[in-house]
Amino acid sequence: MNVVIVDDADDMRLLLRRVFERAEIAVVGEAVDGLDALRVIKELGPPPVRAVIVLDNMMPGLTGLEAAEQMLRNDPALRIVLFTAFLSDEVSQRAKEIGIRVAVSKSDLFNLAPIIVEVASAD
Repeated sequence: MNVVIVDDADDMRLLLRRVFERAEIAVVGEAVDGLDALRVIKELGPPPVRAVIVLDNMMPGLTGLEAAEQMLRNDPALRIVLFTAFLSDEVSQRAKEIGIRVAVSKSDLFNLAPIIVEVASAD
């Protein structure tokens, strides 16, 4: 099982790497913002290499929602989990409309690995 971490905070990317390592989920890519995420996803290529994308929302440049919208326009089969500190009903609804699989609050960090497993197993 593979993930790509997209977050502008170095410490959050490090924390996510540690959480995923403990759950035996491989981190196959990282990005520091939405534009970087578009590049990383393109470089990963077609499935089955592609991974679940764990995407922060509040980032400089493209937000996670904006980046996800572009990614999913190019490949609707992508598995994206929005992982944000500011999860509201509005953000959750917009994420669902775009095609993001699930939106998770950063306060649920330690429940994220099982969510990734579930998203990766879907379809």
